Amino acid sequence: MSLVDLIPAPYRLLAVGVLLIASVGGSAASAWKVQDWRYGKQLAEQAGLHKDDLIAISNAAADQVRTVLDQRLALEQRLSTSEQIHYKELNDAQRNQARLLDRLATADLRLSVLLDATDTASGDTVSAATPTGSVVHGGTRAQLDPAHAQRIIGITDAGDQGLIALAACQAYIKAVLISR
Repeated sequence: MSLVDLIPAPYRLLAVGVLLIASVGGSAASAWKVQDWRYGKQLAEQAGLHKDDLIAISNAAADQVRTVLDQRLALEQRLSTSEQIHYKELNDAQRNQARLLDRLATADLRLSVLLDATDTASGDTVSAATPTGSVVHGGTRAQLDPAHAQRIIGITDAGDQGLIALAACQAYIKAVLISR
């Protein structure tokens, strides 16, 4: 008799089952290790691809930011140039107006208006002939009072400044729209 014959049959069956489970468990553990190794490799590859995608996205965003900043800098330079031009125009117009007002104040210059010789509604008749010794060509003219002339020059100065400001606003809008 052998040792196996001495063990009762139900215990033998239990021992065989335990040995079978132990051998299957050992092979299952090695299978898990192999599977873990394969999945780990796949995850590492995916992480590398994800990292490459993130780098590409980051580079594209940086290029876009650089492009937008370059466009903004170009726009700021155009607006600065436009502002300088319009400031110079405004300054020149103000200097010309001031010079004209000075000439009016010193009686170096007189403003006159052309009178309508055919106006019969006013009842005044004005001769159409130019007086002798006058350098004014054309119809009869009347000189304006210096105070009124200065007020007229002030009104035209405000109009000139408004037109220059309008041109500056239009140039600004064009520059902004072109940059889009």
